[in-house]
Amino acid sequence: MKLRWTASAERDLVRLHAFLVTINAHAAAQVVRQLVAGAEQLMQYPQLGVRLEEFLPRDVRRIIMGDYEMRYELTDEIIYILRLWHGREDR
Repeated sequence: MKLRWTASAERDLVRLHAFLVTINAHAAAQVVRQLVAGAEQLMQYPQLGVRLEEFLPRDVRRIIMGDYEMRYELTDEIIYILRLWHGREDR
């Protein structure tokens, strides 16, 4: 499988980093690395996340990584990272 980040997911990474870097630059970089590594892990375990029925028939899933939620969509050949946010964000 291939991994693709949507423009929205890329903006989410930038937004999360920009928020955290003002508090702790090292932690900001570490969080981004962990989120990217978590997304890459999906290539080995694509069905790891919980399927979200409200998106049927699309196979959209969510996975919690620490304090962060990632939503992604599975297709036959590609995993699309759709969105990322901190659990305390109002979504």
